[in-house]
Amino acid sequence: MKVKKQSPVLIQKHHLEDWVGRIYTTFCVSLLVIIIVSMIYFVASKGLATFFTNGVHVEDFLFGTKWDPNGENPLFGALPFIVGSFATSLLAALIASPLSICASLFMTEIVPSWGKRILQPVIELLAGIPSVVYGFVGLTVIVPLLRDTFPGQGIGVAAGAIVLSVMILPTITSITTDALSSLPKGLKESSYALGATRWQTISSVIIPTVLPSILTGIVLGMARAFGEALAVQMVIGNAPHIPQSLFQSASTLTSIITLNMGNTVMGSVQSNALWSMALALMVMTFIFVIIVRLLERRHRI
Repeated sequence: MKVKKQSPVLIQKHHLEDWVGRIYTTFCVSLLVIIIVSMIYFVASKGLATFFTNGVHVEDFLFGTKWDPNGENPLFGALPFIVGSFATSLLAALIASPLSICASLFMTEIVPSWGKRILQPVIELLAGIPSVVYGFVGLTVIVPLLRDTFPGQGIGVAAGAIVLSVMILPTITSITTDALSSLPKGLKESSYALGATRWQTISSVIIPTVLPSILTGIVLGMARAFGEALAVQMVIGNAPHIPQSLFQSASTLTSIITLNMGNTVMGSVQSNALWSMALALMVMTFIFVIIVRLLERRHRI
């Protein structure tokens, strides 16, 4: 039986397309790596100039409680903004996590036939709403509600955390839903075969199995909340001090950067201090990514 030989023209065209694809992919990846490395270098060089060029001590920057860049003795303490960022992010994760896990269980374990058909578009809609809309709704609805219910003016850590919890809800819900959907059916059937009820199976088998994926979603949600600027800025009050309660005004790293970046001269100490805050945000993002990688590795095991 004779084997039909391919035309040399077709072979050359096939190799040419293969080489074009390889060169284009390599170019895109190289460009992406160059952009990321350049951004890290640029932010790090600007942020570290505060300490190596302007002589601000790292300890005074990280643990100082006074932010007064225009005073006779300028002070660049970023601790109030670091505390504000962590407080709003952690509180937002505490509010959003139970809601997201319950929504995912409802879609995959309780009523998977129509629950996912109803809730999935709603979750996707939440992810697509611009952050300024969240901030405006928070300023119009949540702040007056908190002002009428609790002491204070309504603006503060609690208002920022509530707005952020709604914003990170889609991230945690999507990752948890994907993890629950990928569970092998035999795992649940084995639990039912041993006489366990649905809730015993959910609490003792399903949730412990997908716990690393749930934690991954929570960490990614916290990373999203930690880097959010506009919505938090509209409801948190932007006061440069450490709040004593959830209903006091505060400020975050992102809000102080966006408020002051346009009013500083490039290369000045104040501008470099803001870049140092941007560097702190970037370092926190790296830490979040490392935590997610560790959780994924544990999940693979």
